[in-house]
Amino acid sequence: MLGRLAAIAIACATVTASASSQTPDPRDIFAPLTFPDPASPTRSVSGVPGPAYWQNRADYSIEARIDPAAHVLSGHETITYVNNSPDALDILWLQLDQNIYRADARATVSRHCCHYTDGDELDKIEVEAAGRSAAPTFIVSDTRLRISLPAPLAPHGGTVRVRIDYHYTIPGSWGGRTAVTPTSEGEIFEIGQWFPRMAVYDDLRGWDTLPYLGSEFYCEYGDLDYRVTVPWDYIVAGSGELLNPEEVLTATQRDRLAQAAASDATVMIRTPQEVGDPTTRPTHDGEQTWHFLMRNTRDAAFAASPAFVWDAARINLPNDRHALAMSVYPPEAAGPDHWSRSTEYVKAAIEEFSRRWLPYPWPVMINLAGQGAGMEYPGIVFDGIEDAGKKLYWITTHEVGHSWFPMIVGSNERRDAWMDEGFNTFIDVYAQDAFNNGEYAPKRDPEYAEGGGNPVDEILPVLADDAAPAILTPADQISEKYRHPISYFKPALGLVLLREQILGADRFDDAFRGYIAAWAYKHPSPSDFFRLMDNRAGEDLSWWWRGWFMRSAKLDLSVTRAVPVAGEPRRLHLELSNRARLIMPATLELRLSHGGTQRLTVPAEAWRQSNTLSIDVPVSGEVKEVVLDPDHKLPLSGRMVHPLEVR
Repeated sequence: MLGRLAAIAIACATVTASASSQTPDPRDIFAPLTFPDPASPTRSVSGVPGPAYWQNRADYSIEARIDPAAHVLSGHETITYVNNSPDALDILWLQLDQNIYRADARATVSRHCCHYTDGDELDKIEVEAAGRSAAPTFIVSDTRLRISLPAPLAPHGGTVRVRIDYHYTIPGSWGGRTAVTPTSEGEIFEIGQWFPRMAVYDDLRGWDTLPYLGSEFYCEYGDLDYRVTVPWDYIVAGSGELLNPEEVLTATQRDRLAQAAASDATVMIRTPQEVGDPTTRPTHDGEQTWHFLMRNTRDAAFAASPAFVWDAARINLPNDRHALAMSVYPPEAAGPDHWSRSTEYVKAAIEEFSRRWLPYPWPVMINLAGQGAGMEYPGIVFDGIEDAGKKLYWITTHEVGHSWFPMIVGSNERRDAWMDEGFNTFIDVYAQDAFNNGEYAPKRDPEYAEGGGNPVDEILPVLADDAAPAILTPADQISEKYRHPISYFKPALGLVLLREQILGADRFDDAFRGYIAAWAYKHPSPSDFFRLMDNRAGEDLSWWWRGWFMRSAKLDLSVTRAVPVAGEPRRLHLELSNRARLIMPATLELRLSHGGTQRLTVPAEAWRQSNTLSIDVPVSGEVKEVVLDPDHKLPLSGRMVHPLEVR
């Protein structure tokens, strides 16, 4: 947002008349911007879904069983797939994420792992359409499954059911996002990416069939009704509402959950001392089946173990709604600076994000202490047993924040990781300031936090690195060296700068909330985000999208001269220079000899015609020096303090 004296600065500016022959070229910096995806009837020029926007739907009914001795999950699923597109579909593509653990997976070369499984083993596939069932022809290609339909699936609402029986070996602690983790009281099964899922068919590419190489997910929305059968002494914590608590919980546990639903303080559902006690389970032999329902979701995950301590508290949401924050963890993770505070962190994060951006839509959010994947799923996140203190707070808040990006706003993580990781890191900044009067503030990017200093300084090596990719580089093309800086840190800082230095909080927050609301449970592209922010904030931000997001441009502004105007003691002559392809609004502070200060903002538009500016500024006293960016908010290579020159 422009400062108080910005209008004076613009009115008194005398832009150098001759066009500069130096690079950068202002005509390039401010050139009209063509977004990657054109506007269309499905995607409006204003960045919102267009009048012809459509999206397919996938509902799942799954029965799964875990064999703890063999570490095998077996499942039977029925997918009800609705084709809302204008196209008849003669094939279906599904994702088989467990195939990333096969020795012959395409991702093997980058996973650097010497442990493998056989991936998803498909025991039976059946397609039901128009009341008839048949075994289809299918092809497995790496982490994808292609099913040929016996007849094309009609557009505008055609429905097909696909039934798949399958099983796979659950990876050990080396599995990363899904694993089996040993603890003192038994193994923890962390189950994500556990069922064949529909690939997305959208208006941008048709079937989006990028193989799973490690970048995350792109999924359709629908309801997920699932049952998990485990040994009698196991607790299961899963996405969504538990539909049969009277079958799988004791009366005491049900009473404690009712207390938690009315309590802002954490209530123990199963204490560390109760772990291993048979009386904490409603039966003492055989198996139990836990039944969950997660509505309007792109995914679901769960965890199962005999070792779980379990606690919960009420989440207070806008419009007098409520949900439950829960944590499950082994006894060795309990403690006042450890996982005993996890539910407090979950509750605070959900309440802050709901207040600031969009209310949380699901009945529970669970934090799991496991092998430490730091991985998010709708309604449940997987964090580490060893996490404690500030690290546990940070990782919990970050993973919970993914409920908004990409679980509610369903961007394509396979292609544009920055639209979930960067946006989520951005909202972390303000949540960390708000938590418990700033107990763990300020938010620091974990890759740079140990070095201390200012975030705008920490980005300087990335901006100076000519090999650093642009933010819009496809996710699988960003090497591990740059993955965190480019997908997390730089886009998050870019949004902070956009909010605090370019638009101001009021305009940014309104636009960002508008983006979340417009694309909730839909599939936005980068172009949709850029267009919506431009339109709702009322700015042509082409120069910012191009410089910060589409290029690896540097910011190099400086004051080159500051002298009194001859014969006019109340006027100061300033000369400024731009030597790079990134520009920003810049604050100048005039420090007066008597100790006072004046400030003015040079807007980005001042650089439209030249790389040099001449400005005459009214002053209220004798100026001692001029400081560029006095609050240290811009990613400049140095703080520019320019002493006053004498004519």
